[in-house]
Amino acid sequence: MSKRIKVIVTGGAGFIGSNLVDELVKLGFDVRVIDNLSSGKRKYLNPKAKFYKKDIRDYQAIKPLFRGVECVFHLAAQPRIQPSIIDPATSFDNNVRGTFNVLLAARDAKVKKFIYSASSSAYGDQKKLPLKEEFRPDPKNPYALFKYMGEEMAHLFHKIYGLPIVCLRYFNVYGERQSTEGAYATVIGKFLRQKKLGQSLTVVADGRHKLRDFTYVKDVARANISAMRSKKAVGHLINIGTGRNYSVVEVAKMIKHPHIFIPKRPGESKVTLADISKAKKLLGWSPRITLEKWLKSQI
Repeated sequence: MSKRIKVIVTGGAGFIGSNLVDELVKLGFDVRVIDNLSSGKRKYLNPKAKFYKKDIRDYQAIKPLFRGVECVFHLAAQPRIQPSIIDPATSFDNNVRGTFNVLLAARDAKVKKFIYSASSSAYGDQKKLPLKEEFRPDPKNPYALFKYMGEEMAHLFHKIYGLPIVCLRYFNVYGERQSTEGAYATVIGKFLRQKKLGQSLTVVADGRHKLRDFTYVKDVARANISAMRSKKAVGHLINIGTGRNYSVVEVAKMIKHPHIFIPKRPGESKVTLADISKAKKLLGWSPRITLEKWLKSQI
């Protein structure tokens, strides 16, 4: 690459963000990472990327970093459903106010593409499957609502200010660097940690009926890069999933370890299953890694 294109990854020390940064660095991009390390980890930072320990809730602190940047990948967020139920104010500040600040900085710097990391949780429970982008959202918890509000802000900035945006709705991302403990643990990360410690896998009581479309993190990173390169995708909301789902009990059985049931949790959808025809059409993207294949490599 003769001219190194400058890009920003907010949340670039986090689970998905750091995987994306690694791929961008490999491709020769000049990558700037903005992360306050509240949930991201310094050890995940790519040494070839420029790191700025800044908080997206502070507009004046982040604004200067956007000068000369061609693409912004906005992944910084307060993740997970249960923490947003316990502390909705912090979730709102990060996921709504923070997203607004990043959009504003991108608009003022006249960036050429803004990729927003949205969440399939915005769908809630729908009557039909698979889940299609045109379905009316039905958020069941503060996190889902705030991530959906981020989508709407991005679309508004596109319509009013001409900011070229793409919104990618991720479906249950798993893979290397996923959280394995605490409030932000992903179910697969938690299961693998429990197996390693010799503990029973803890399945929420409705785990036989709770089905999830699990998507590999490096496939998600590829989707972001495809969105950056695609002219057809501008202004669109696009599902990033696999089009296949598994019950939580099925996942526990794949890990081949005893499991026990724990009480049901509020605010969670029953089933997720992505229609990915739009991703194939607009991004030329489809998943490469299956959950079974990845779990076998880990076990």
